[in-house]
Amino acid sequence: MRTHSLFAALALLALAGCANDPAPNEQLRLSEQALAQAKAVGATDEVAELKMAEAKMARAQVNMSHEAYRDARMRAEQAELDARLAEARVLTSKSKEQLDLLQSRVNRLRKQLGEQP
Repeated sequence: MRTHSLFAALALLALAGCANDPAPNEQLRLSEQALAQAKAVGATDEVAELKMAEAKMARAQVNMSHEAYRDARMRAEQAELDARLAEARVLTSKSKEQLDLLQSRVNRLRKQLGEQP
């Protein structure tokens, strides 16, 4: 009976060892796309979130080379989120600039209309 219990325990350990995290290739691809999209809308190295995303992506690639797939996945997910935040900040900034420009035009038109007899 003890032999069966020992065998069952060893079988469970073997199965647990086979259940390692798979390589996060899809997450790395998504993260790369998010970085590319952030850059496409105008994010530069001056945007702190983009720098963080690039650093985390580099760390994810190092983790991949060491087959630390769980860490690679977490870093890649963080990189994706940071890249999306960088993209959102750039787009928000551009929208604010456009809003300010339109507001100044409206104010100028109001002033011109107010000055007419």
